Amino acid sequence: MNVQQRSGSGPLVQSPRSPSSQSPYLTVSVSDPAKMGNGVQAYISYKVITKTNLPEYEGPEKIVIRRYSDFVWLRDRLFEKYKGVFIPPLPEKSTVEKFRFSAEFIEMRRQALDVFVNRIASHHELQQSEDLRIFLQADEQTMERARSQETGIFKKKPADLMQIFKDVQSKVSDVVLGKEKPVEESNPEYEKLKNYIFQLEDHLAEAQKHAYRLVKRHRGSQATGQLRRKCSRKGIYGAWCKIEILSIKLQKEAHHLLMNFEEPLKDYVRAVQSIKATIAERANAFRHHYELAEAIKFKEIDMNKLRLTRSEKLGEAEHEYEEVVSIAAAFLVTFWNLHFLADIFVFLMQLKADGAEAARRFDRIVKLMNEEIVRFQEQKTLDMGLAFHEFAKGQARLANSIAEAWRSLLPKLEACSSA
Repeated sequence: MNVQQRSGSGPLVQSPRSPSSQSPYLTVSVSDPAKMGNGVQAYISYKVITKTNLPEYEGPEKIVIRRYSDFVWLRDRLFEKYKGVFIPPLPEKSTVEKFRFSAEFIEMRRQALDVFVNRIASHHELQQSEDLRIFLQADEQTMERARSQETGIFKKKPADLMQIFKDVQSKVSDVVLGKEKPVEESNPEYEKLKNYIFQLEDHLAEAQKHAYRLVKRHRGSQATGQLRRKCSRKGIYGAWCKIEILSIKLQKEAHHLLMNFEEPLKDYVRAVQSIKATIAERANAFRHHYELAEAIKFKEIDMNKLRLTRSEKLGEAEHEYEEVVSIAAAFLVTFWNLHFLADIFVFLMQLKADGAEAARRFDRIVKLMNEEIVRFQEQKTLDMGLAFHEFAKGQARLANSIAEAWRSLLPKLEACSSA
């Protein structure tokens, strides 16, 4: 599959240049947002277009309609099934009514959802997911049936899921920061990974704050607004026009900053949260593996003690029954003791099987995380480099525009002030 970069978006799997190409491809686009319903029941639907030549898909092109909650369903399914993989983050759901249906918010969400689904489609593990195929191909009735069959975590209400997410964050704080001491993985590479993620989170959060302030400052344009009103009152039409042009340029640059700098930074802040959730899953897997190993160790000690104790009591019981009842009764006691030991042995074997499975699960999570962090760092370098490059270009354009506007505006402003 060919991969192409775009501003702040991460990799997209691209279709071949020629329709006759036999290279496997899977392209997805999220487009045409439309408001559905009214009042509190209103929501935005999106057209999801899939083009592929992969044999597991129904045809070369499929168009379905999805809403935000469908994207949430897909992410939750992947997070539950692909432990160790950094599941791409979703944009936040706005709870402020006046922003939910604003053109800017809808476009930002559309782009973020497009990035989300394409990151999944280009991921070598996630793109094989049956849930992804359902999401990209199923009609509304089929998808509704798939969702109605959910069990476990998927049956929980949004409030419950939010509590689970808070619990995961708490686990991250307790386990990763060392507040919870009973069982903790001791691995230098793991410690290095955790430190890297937490430092990255701090740096991204700080950069996003600066980007937000910059966007807000460009949007404010208070100085140009005051000058525009003053010159308008004094009838200096030419100066008013120049200031209006400057204000429009500031607004455009604010939008450019938002879409190409602030939003990519916010996306990576969300990505770090996803990685932290995966770290918490790794900690849980390690804890489960450790606890089973400890249980096996103590059960083996108990069984060895029982063997010794039972063998002594068996001898005593056989002697008593030989004297009092019969050899047959002694045999029954022996059989009962052996049956009791057999039950313990079976339980121990089950524990060992569970322990081996827990070890395999933990090792797989570690292996996947090692692969994922390399992929994440490479992609972050590309995306952040592109975002900062776009930021620098935008600021240079804006500086030139402002300088040019002020040069032509100063004579008119001097006349405006002296009037």
